[in-house]
Amino acid sequence: MELINNSYPEEFILLGFADRPWLEFPIFVILLITYPMAMMGNIAIILVCKIDAHLHSPMYLFLTNLSFLDMCYTTSIVPQMLFNLGSSKKTISYMGCALQLYLFSTMGATECLLLAVMSFDRYVAICRPLHYTLIMNQRICILLISIVWLCGMTYAISEATLTLQLPLCGVNQLDHLLCEIPVLIKTACGEKEANELILSVVCIFIIAVPLCLILASYASIGHAILKIKSSEGRKKAFGTCSSHLIVVFLFYGPAISMYLQPTSSISRDQPKFMALFYGVVTPTINPFIYTLRNKDVKGALGNLGRSIFCSK
Repeated sequence: MELINNSYPEEFILLGFADRPWLEFPIFVILLITYPMAMMGNIAIILVCKIDAHLHSPMYLFLTNLSFLDMCYTTSIVPQMLFNLGSSKKTISYMGCALQLYLFSTMGATECLLLAVMSFDRYVAICRPLHYTLIMNQRICILLISIVWLCGMTYAISEATLTLQLPLCGVNQLDHLLCEIPVLIKTACGEKEANELILSVVCIFIIAVPLCLILASYASIGHAILKIKSSEGRKKAFGTCSSHLIVVFLFYGPAISMYLQPTSSISRDQPKFMALFYGVVTPTINPFIYTLRNKDVKGALGNLGRSIFCSK
């Protein structure tokens, strides 16, 4: 480990795949392709949800927020990853690391909670259809979105601040591709059991509780779908909910493996591949999942494409 005089370094060296340099170029190429795809896909969803009057409903308001979150989420890490993978200087300033920590944590926690709100929206739409417009009115939707963002920011500010206060004993090397809370806790020296415990407890409320609510919602939704007599109605309900359920498992799976276990038990390469998955892969494929499995979004995208083509 490279040591410096003071406890908080001016910059961190992100080791990444230094022990396997042959991985750097393929990952660089993958990021170079997937990042523009993620941005364009999520921008397209935001545009069609805003432009098409048929998509001015609570479900698509939440989907717009999810797309915006995914854009911010992947932007908080990918440009810096590309710079480090494409050059010999694999560093990030201490302030840059702190900023990345706050942004990445905010977006991740907010997305966990937003996915739970989206599952509640589907539950009300399918299990309480007559009360849907009353329960999910515009005021309630905006309130739910505001609470989700506020909780995400509160988690990030409190947890990231506690992590940044841990002494590093002059160590300025992080065995990771980015600055992430579990890796910084693992790198820190001295007493850090309290930080590990706080992270585990907080993540139960940020990850485990929302996931339980999502699973409970979809258990009720599945029971309600089986009662629908029309095969077309069952197919439409299943198509709408299955896309959201796929996104939930893709996002929550890696998050659970990283945040709901003691940081001391995390393997060396686990954070790198998990960060690539929920920070890059998920935001890239989310637009395709919602587009390919949703007739309304596909139709709106087709109309938008035709209007652009006809105007030209």
